[in-house]
Amino acid sequence: MTTHLKIDFVSDVSCPWCVIGLRGLEEGLARAADAVDAEIVFRPFELNPAMVPEGQDLDDHIAEKYGSTKAQSAANRLMIRDRAAELGFTMSTANGRRIYNSFDAHRLLHWAAQQGRQKALKQALFKLYFTDDGDPSDHDALIATAEAVGLDPDEARAILSSDRYAEAVRTEERLWQSRGIKAVPAVVVNERYLISGGQPPAAFEEALRAIAKEMAAA
Repeated sequence: MTTHLKIDFVSDVSCPWCVIGLRGLEEGLARAADAVDAEIVFRPFELNPAMVPEGQDLDDHIAEKYGSTKAQSAANRLMIRDRAAELGFTMSTANGRRIYNSFDAHRLLHWAAQQGRQKALKQALFKLYFTDDGDPSDHDALIATAEAVGLDPDEARAILSSDRYAEAVRTEERLWQSRGIKAVPAVVVNERYLISGGQPPAAFEEALRAIAKEMAAA
């Protein structure tokens, strides 16, 4: 008999560790399928809510935010690329990459949840930014990505041309911040248990099994 879990995956589409965390979580769930079944809901978090519309050079951004040199940033990207590759995800390490505002992507993800396509869109947005070096703030890119996962492109364009779901996204962001989420990915299970960071599949499996066992005992 399996234990059903509700998982809130708090993350940003421009967070590389969120890719690794999601892949690790999905594999961990597959390994623990005899004990756990889960519903994953993606929740918004903006790493850079004040990012300018044109974005910023990634190396410059990392240097300003964390004090890293270009060499350190390059080495870190290679390490992240290798971790992602182990989980079956291709991550670009091209020079000249940029970081962008992700708010409109979160608005589309909010809408996609209502259409039953949120997970597909989340995965496609990760690919857009990390694999294809795309711009997740560009409306044409967002519309094409939405259409590719079966969402109505005209409706996507109408949403992006308005402020629809803006307040809903901001409300969710404030909610998770008020609950102490200051870094992502944050995997919140049944609104009670927190698994932080881009953990490997074995760590997710172990944590999920422990949570399921505790819930069954209760």
